Amino acid sequence: MCGIGTEEKKAVSLIGKFAALRRRVLATEVFHWYNKEELSGFFVDCLQLIWRYNMELRNLKTFQVVADQLNLSKAAEILSYTQPTISVQIQALERELGHPLFNRVGKKTFLTPTGKLVKHHTDIILNALSDLETALKTLDEPYGKLAIAAPEYYYGRHLSLLISSFIKDHPKVKLDLACYNSKETIKLVSSHQADIGIIAGKYNSPEMESINLDTEEVMMVTTQEISQQYDLSTVFTHYPLITYRESCNLEDVIKGCLSELQYQPTNIIESGSDEAIKHSAINQTSIALLSSDGIKEELATGKLVPIHRFQHRVETSLIYLKSRSEEANIQSFSDLLKQAWKPLED
Repeated sequence: MCGIGTEEKKAVSLIGKFAALRRRVLATEVFHWYNKEELSGFFVDCLQLIWRYNMELRNLKTFQVVADQLNLSKAAEILSYTQPTISVQIQALERELGHPLFNRVGKKTFLTPTGKLVKHHTDIILNALSDLETALKTLDEPYGKLAIAAPEYYYGRHLSLLISSFIKDHPKVKLDLACYNSKETIKLVSSHQADIGIIAGKYNSPEMESINLDTEEVMMVTTQEISQQYDLSTVFTHYPLITYRESCNLEDVIKGCLSELQYQPTNIIESGSDEAIKHSAINQTSIALLSSDGIKEELATGKLVPIHRFQHRVETSLIYLKSRSEEANIQSFSDLLKQAWKPLED
């Protein structure tokens, strides 16, 4: 959900609360406190319509259901009203508008031309007010959809363990999880297609909040057998180097690491998968340059051994738009990540 301005938020809050209580909403009440030009076009149109006809939202809702059903009995059942109550509300609305809304021919009910026009605009107003109520709830407490984008690596090692805890604490939030590389994740968050992103590396932008979740060592690894046969001065004449491709958002780290080496690899293979890089080294297809977190088990068991440890480090970052930092969904999930990400590794 896109962020909304402070004044607009206040106006929406007023409308939403009154709509929920089925109380009268008058444009004059809102315009008394807020500059008309600060409200979006929809709010102005909606408020002007309610102000002009002095309508009650309850009557509009009743009209909407009757217009959908064209049957008072069915409408009464849906609204849990008596038929006389519905008739009184429709008559009040017709008096306010100065036009009949329904024609009754025998036992059948039809919308008049005015009724069709009012029905069209009533649908727009009430559906939008319902959307606004939902949007407001996301500002007050975790509620609705939360879209998360991240490379598959983070889902397997971190997010899958945190998601169950988040769902338990916030059952009203529906998570939408998507696997993308770090560069694609940045684009999705920037374009509001994802609410939160987890990326490898840093991302510096005046519009984006970027929070460090972890910092890992970067190393060059191979098998015990190859490490005993060759040193750094000769290993690259026999094996290529495999490391992260540009879409992983680690090009600056990789360039920095390679600048530390006195001996440059003649052949470099790029991959977007930590697993592919790791297994290429295990299978003695290439020498691997990757972060230490993904190969802890292989280092402990001796499947892989480091032949060089770099001064450069790989960061894991949480990103979201600064303009959306006050949204409850984003706040609650980001707080969980900041508190629980590193303890998962201990």
